[in-house]
Amino acid sequence: MLPALIFALAALGIAVLRLWSCRAQMLEMARTLEETPAESNLRLTVRMSGRASRRLCQAMNARLEEGRRLRLEALKQERELKYTMACISHDIRTPLAGAMGYLQLLEGEPERQAEYLGIVQKRLEELEELLEELFLYTRLQGGSLPLECRKTAALPPLWDALAEFYPRLEAAGVEPELRFDREDMEVWANPEALGRVYRNLLVNVLRHGDGGLTVSGQDGVICFSNSLLPDARPDPEHLFDRFYQGGSVRGKAGAGLGLSIVRELMEHMAGQVSAEITGDCLEIRLVFSRPQDSGSAGIVFADSDELKGQSAQVKQACRRSAPHLQGFPES
Repeated sequence: MLPALIFALAALGIAVLRLWSCRAQMLEMARTLEETPAESNLRLTVRMSGRASRRLCQAMNARLEEGRRLRLEALKQERELKYTMACISHDIRTPLAGAMGYLQLLEGEPERQAEYLGIVQKRLEELEELLEELFLYTRLQGGSLPLECRKTAALPPLWDALAEFYPRLEAAGVEPELRFDREDMEVWANPEALGRVYRNLLVNVLRHGDGGLTVSGQDGVICFSNSLLPDARPDPEHLFDRFYQGGSVRGKAGAGLGLSIVRELMEHMAGQVSAEITGDCLEIRLVFSRPQDSGSAGIVFADSDELKGQSAQVKQACRRSAPHLQGFPES
């Protein structure tokens, strides 16, 4: 009887010691959490033996790590928001201030009304273009602009874009050259989005280019290559980032959203876009998804005869507007 009592008392004492050790460890962990700043990278440790105590410590460290990750993400988003607001404020204020300035000059020099009103109209058009880009980019980011892709002729939207930009390209001394392995090349895309991609890339050529433009296409890949201005050396790693602008174009029209929109549109069409600088030449590659790899359901293929008819009409219109463009096959 006595040995059993002694054994029971010893077991009770060990249990009390373990409970006391557990309580002390819990108090130490609580004090550490209370005294440690929220931005600290501290991880808790446990001296108690047993799976339960280790599991508790691991769970608390995992929760602390998740909290740190969420705080860093929130800080990053806050910085991006501040940067976005600063960029938007600057780029909206620039054309608006220019328009207001010329309106004030108009009051003192009414004889130059036509000249000043033309400049004001240009500044307001720049502002309208900027706001349209912001609206489009926001819709793409928010997923509220679904794109119905289909097998699309690659050249008609390009001819249309080149005809639209031909006066500006000619004024800038840019002579486009087309190098497509076949005139009826098709890609998996949304026709309107593809046209927007082309137009944004042409705007990029006008802002960064130093004359000369080659557009080539083969096997679902379309490349825009142009020489760069001596002081225009964009970083290919950040070229498609939101609001990114090289030093030589800061202060010009645009908010640095054009290539970001290109990337968003290509990704929405299950494609990819990349940039590479070799020497003084910038090459932007558009890689389109193949229809069987797109994974899109309920997408309609365009009728080939309809595409050929549209191709002929657009090509003729483009040739009339821009007869000196190289690379247009004769009918």
